[in-house]
Amino acid sequence: MATSFLHGFHAVIARLRTQAGSVREVYVDRDRRDARMRDLVKLAEAAGVQVSAVDDALLDKLAAGERHQGVVAAADAVVLARSLDDVLDALAEPPLLLVLDGVTDPHNLGACLRVADGAGAHAVVAPRDRAAGLGGTAIKVASGAADSVPYVTVTNLARTLDELKERGIWVVGAADEAPRSLYQADIPDAVAWVLGAEGEGLRQLTRARCDLLVGIPMLGACASLNVSVAAGVVLYESRRRRLSAPKP
Repeated sequence: MATSFLHGFHAVIARLRTQAGSVREVYVDRDRRDARMRDLVKLAEAAGVQVSAVDDALLDKLAAGERHQGVVAAADAVVLARSLDDVLDALAEPPLLLVLDGVTDPHNLGACLRVADGAGAHAVVAPRDRAAGLGGTAIKVASGAADSVPYVTVTNLARTLDELKERGIWVVGAADEAPRSLYQADIPDAVAWVLGAEGEGLRQLTRARCDLLVGIPMLGACASLNVSVAAGVVLYESRRRRLSAPKP
């Protein structure tokens, strides 16, 4: 099984708490002995994971130069779902998906995964090209959500959106110039929210596949939101509607 390197306290602690058996070894800064580090070491040792105190140079190498906070874990790569069909076929409730069109910043991807996890989204979908990969930075920013929310990449995003519609899932895009706001639109439970990269927005081909375009009201001086913030707004609005719907 492939090995990945997780770095940062949130990512490593989340993996130890949820899938400790997948962690092969934890490397910690030998010069750091504060309470946060002691707690992490105690958690790893309680799970039977070997902890090695190493120098900062090795941590930098394992984390590929990213900011690691003095902790890196070698762990088996987690496979959450092999395909979007696998995700959808296993659901017991209407699908709630987040589709990212042209989001190439791994920090934004990590933040979107974290938001998706919080809102109970079933997957984050992106094209294989022009998209951030699920590397160490995205995993760290996701704070454990990379292990709980499937990140599914597809060869042809437009075709995938057509296939979602064939399954009865509405494809709803967020666009600043949309004629209706998120709070005015009638949006079904089964929905794939499509967000574009900050600044560029949705590509024309993606926009054409949307059943509906809605805008997020901007009442201040800023013209738009960061994509992860926008993802939080739309996903939690869908979740709010589900929670407030009358019980059958």
